[in-house]
Formats: sequence, C-alpha cells, structure tokens
Amino acid sequence: MLGLLAFILAFTFGMTASRLDDRRQLLLQESNAIGTTYLRAGLLPQRQRDDIRRLLREYADVRLKGTVANIAETLAQSEQLHRRLWSQAESLVQADMDSELRLLFITSLNEVIDLNQSRKTVALLYRIPGPIWMSVYLLSTLTMVALGYQVGMAGSRWLRGMPVLVAAFSLVIVMIADIDRPGEGNIRVSQQPLADVRQMMSQDAP
Repeated sequence: MLGLLAFILAFTFGMTASRLDDRRQLLLQESNAIGTTYLRAGLLPQRQRDDIRRLLREYADVRLKGTVANIAETLAQSEQLHRRLWSQAESLVQADMDSELRLLFITSLNEVIDLNQSRKTVALLYRIPGPIWMSVYLLSTLTMVALGYQVGMAGSRWLRGMPVLVAAFSLVIVMIADIDRPGEGNIRVSQQPLADVRQMMSQDAP
C-alpha cells in the first residue's frame, strides 16, 4: 500500500510541477509579447501609437494587479482592453503606412491576446481532477490506518521511523495542494518579468 501511495503522490506531484512550469513560461511569454507590442507601436502613426501605448500600459497594470480574489474583474478588464486595442489595430487599415509594419504590429498584438487565453486556461482549467484528489486522500487515510495498526502489532520497533514517514507523506500532499492553487498558496509564479516590462513602459510615458 505504501508503494501505491508513493506512486500516486509522485504522479500528482509531477502533474502540478508541470503546470507550475507552464504558468512560469506563459507569464514570461506574455511579458515579452506585451513589451514587443509596445515597442512596435512606436512604428505606427502618431495617433494610434499614443493610444495603443497608453492602453498597453493600462493592460500591464491590470495583469499585475490580478489576484484570485478579483480574477473575474481582471479577466473582464483584460478582455475589454483587448477589444479597444484591436479596434486601434483595425484603424490602421485606413492609415497611410507600410503594410509590413502594420502586419508586424498586428502579429504581436494577436500574440498578446492569445497568451491571455493560454494563461487563463492553464491557471483555471488545468487543475488536478477531483477523482485523483479523492484517491490521494482516501489512500493516504487507509495507509496511515494500516501503518498504525501494524505499529501496534509490532510493538516499539516501528515507532522511531513512523513520525518521519507520516511527516514526509504529509509534506508531499501539502506541497501538491499548494502548487495546484495558483495565486493562493505559498508557491507562486513571480510577476517580476511583467513588472520589468511595465517599468520599461514608464520610461517614455507622457
């Protein structure tokens, strides 16, 4: 039973660790995409350039302030800014500018919008399924009961190692649960890449 519990814990820990790495990579990609879009906006006509850069600064602020408590508001504000940014991109069709530069900017903006959806999907939908969590809890409980019974039958021979074993399994379960709650637990994805991009934007803000 210990072997089965260890296998399930290793399996679930691998799932959550993979999701944590995905969230880190997506945050870095989104930060780079926002920064690239902001820089490429400098190639646009002045009217669109100023409006788009202002909207991107606002967008970065919204993303930085997003938490689990205000996730619905953050997503709503992000989508509203997407529409306003895309409206600016549509206005470029009528602008007198190089078509390749226009395409370059639109490609960057499209990546920003796509990465928002990717981050939302990984953070909110790619969680450990409920049946797996139930299996972990049930098997953990049964294992601890079985070990307790075995210790009682074996006398004092198992008493020394028993607390260490229980603590080790408990620590792994706590870590898995913590990683599986993005933005809530102690193990979080650093927002520093996005903060660095926002600082870069502030340098030439009017």
